[in-house]
Amino acid sequence: MRGRASAQGGLCYVVNVEGLVPPGHPLRGIKERADAELRRLRPRFEAAYAGTGRPSIPPEQLIKASLLQALYSIRSERRLCEEIGYNLLYRWFLDLPLDEPVWDHSTFSANRERMASHGLMRSFFEGSVAQAIEEEAASTEHFSVDGTLIESWASMKSVRPKDEDPPSSGGSNRWVDFRGERRSNATHASATDPEARLMRKGRGQGAILAHSMHALMENRNGLVMGIALEEANGRAERECAEAHLRRMRRRHWVRPRTLAADKAYDDGAFLLRMERAGVVPHVAVREGKISAQDAEGLARWLARRRQRTRGYRLSQRARRRIEEVFAWLKEVAGMRRARFVGRWKIQLSAYAAAATYNLLRLTRLSAA
Repeated sequence: MRGRASAQGGLCYVVNVEGLVPPGHPLRGIKERADAELRRLRPRFEAAYAGTGRPSIPPEQLIKASLLQALYSIRSERRLCEEIGYNLLYRWFLDLPLDEPVWDHSTFSANRERMASHGLMRSFFEGSVAQAIEEEAASTEHFSVDGTLIESWASMKSVRPKDEDPPSSGGSNRWVDFRGERRSNATHASATDPEARLMRKGRGQGAILAHSMHALMENRNGLVMGIALEEANGRAERECAEAHLRRMRRRHWVRPRTLAADKAYDDGAFLLRMERAGVVPHVAVREGKISAQDAEGLARWLARRRQRTRGYRLSQRARRRIEEVFAWLKEVAGMRRARFVGRWKIQLSAYAAAATYNLLRLTRLSAA
């Protein structure tokens, strides 16, 4: 006998959302770890909000919603709020009752400055780092560092001479002919995103408006230990590497022994500072003659000799995994192109994406 679908809906349903989520669902492990870290951050949340007034959207829900956006490649906060409204899995993850309406997407914008000024998203990311160290899933001795470009939200049409007056007509999508005009960061800037800089990904490629993102990765399981957004100027790689290592010592009491990097970090002054800090730089050195007449030249000469050792080869082999981290952040978490104008806003989304990556990796490692 053929069954027939009933178009008449019930007046009331009794649904246990907890029972709808399979026991082995990956979000269960991520939710457990995220909730544990959010409970630890409750005093920070209390200090960030006033004691009187209208109740706000819980910051715990906003942070976990950012994890969902990175994990499921949701392209905008407007779309995220829409999907939370009808997706029971998302409501379960956020601890949002079925009869409670979803907040407006502008709530993210209203709370973004508070998240940045009180360091809430950064503390949540560092909590995922602390979990990895506590569970011995992360190495505390061997690390890798690398950088990549994040394309700016602004278009190339917004690049104008710095001394040029704003156009009186034509709007934002004006007709522009750059043929024969030489553009550089010294003479031109984007009117839409002034912090973005013209940068090439490699030789023979065209310049794009971009910011630079730099990550510190531990070499055992490829977890993100630090992430930072800086100006795309060619020097930020080395500056961020030193800042990451200093923060690891100060925040997590970790003293790295080795640091693997590519040829972009082949700088005598940087290598010398690493050795004086007690870190052995496993850095790929460019070809050519090295003059070891000063301390910086000697540091480069030692780095080239170090390339013959087994430890260098192991570090460089592990360093390749940082490209997997960047690929996940760009393709899955949607960071190939910035969603915001303003580097501090992009930094918040980088913290959320990196924390999501760490929690996902820790969940899979514990299951394995």
